[in-house]
Amino acid sequence: MATRSKAQEAHRVSVEFGIKDIAGFLLAELGRNLTAYLAGTSDPKAVTEWAKGSRTPRPDADQRLRAAYQVFHQLQTEESPHTVRQWFIGLNPQLDDQTPADVIREGQFRDVLHAARVYVSGG
Repeated sequence: MATRSKAQEAHRVSVEFGIKDIAGFLLAELGRNLTAYLAGTSDPKAVTEWAKGSRTPRPDADQRLRAAYQVFHQLQTEESPHTVRQWFIGLNPQLDDQTPADVIREGQFRDVLHAARVYVSGG
């Protein structure tokens, strides 16, 4: 049986986990404000409600949260949570010097996933 690549494993967990768990993880690792920003909401309290399961995000916010979780999961195989958080908010040359958080918020998931793969591979 072949082992899964880091990218495949990150994708698998982002699909299998419930949004409540994903929101809770991102809340703990990235904080409420950054997670709300990534999800595209102006209400940081919504993140806490999603993590508690008392409210569900809109479909577009769900997609953004899952993409952010997938990227985080992939990066944490090589880096500390602190470094991954900094990766999300730092200017990224693979993204034309935009932050990954901005690119996820804009819905450009493929670009962020590619940038994460490049980072993990040492590029």
